[in-house]
Amino acid sequence: MSKRAPATHFGSSTVPAAKKAGLVRGVFDRVADRYDLMNDLMSFGLHRAWKSALVDWLRPRPGLTHLDLAGGTGDVARRVLAAAGGRGRVVIADINARMLAAGAAGDGVLRVAGDGEALPFAAHSFDSASVAFGLRNMTHLERALAEALRVLKPGGRFLCLEFSRVETPLIDALYDAYSRRVIPRLGTLVARDRAAYDYLVESIRRFPPQAELARLMGAAGFARVEVQNLSFGIVALHSGWRL
Repeated sequence: MSKRAPATHFGSSTVPAAKKAGLVRGVFDRVADRYDLMNDLMSFGLHRAWKSALVDWLRPRPGLTHLDLAGGTGDVARRVLAAAGGRGRVVIADINARMLAAGAAGDGVLRVAGDGEALPFAAHSFDSASVAFGLRNMTHLERALAEALRVLKPGGRFLCLEFSRVETPLIDALYDAYSRRVIPRLGTLVARDRAAYDYLVESIRRFPPQAELARLMGAAGFARVEVQNLSFGIVALHSGWRL
């Protein structure tokens, strides 16, 4: 008997695991030119404060080497470099060439086409690493976390900013209604692609909650894992160290 190919979720659909990366790439190919605008509209600008919280917790120092996974247009990478006084080596690794191209040129950030589950960097290459709203788009979270750990130097730190679980029932109900009814409509009007934002909303619902992601980070080998909820848990920051 032939073995059934491994499957995973893509939005509300179940797809062969081998096809998910290509499907996700297609989503971001379609929305790359309006991705940053949609982030502002969907979050009422709050994504900027959430990303600032990531950089504040990271506390970049001058001369650091930093990797931003699934860094897309580069808004987090630019913040890290600025917080380091413009002195350091900040690299974006993103599988999507159109997202990389949509970022600002001449900002001092190095852009590399790279798969977060098989990074094109040697072990112990970076002082720190981050991923903001990108981990949930990867097919195998365990592989992505293992790769983030592998490329960190001993004593290096990893920060993940991702949508999570709201812990206040009333806020949770309001957020659920907003994400189901408003975000896909914004996708239709602004990005002209409702399907892409239907996927993004569903990918949030499928992503592990705070405690489960912390467990996965520990299982991957990260030490001193900590969690900070932002905006009632709409998003959460996870921190872990390579010791």
